[in-house]
Amino acid sequence: MISKFRTLGLTSEMSYAAGLLSVAASIGIWNSNKGKDAPHAERFGIFVGLWAPTFFAIGNGLDLAERQTLKP
Repeated sequence: MISKFRTLGLTSEMSYAAGLLSVAASIGIWNSNKGKDAPHAERFGIFVGLWAPTFFAIGNGLDLAERQTLKP
């Protein structure tokens, strides 16, 4: 799976950035709708926040693969 991400041009930095963006988007979504749709916004914010560990795990795998290719 990691090799497929690498062939698509995904880097560990991109994946880590996506994880941080997921956390920021989660907080933004959770705080944005305080009206009648507040329960939906809260659940959707939590859902988006759950993506972050996946992005960080993919970034970690990509980082390990990048380090292996850079070994002399």
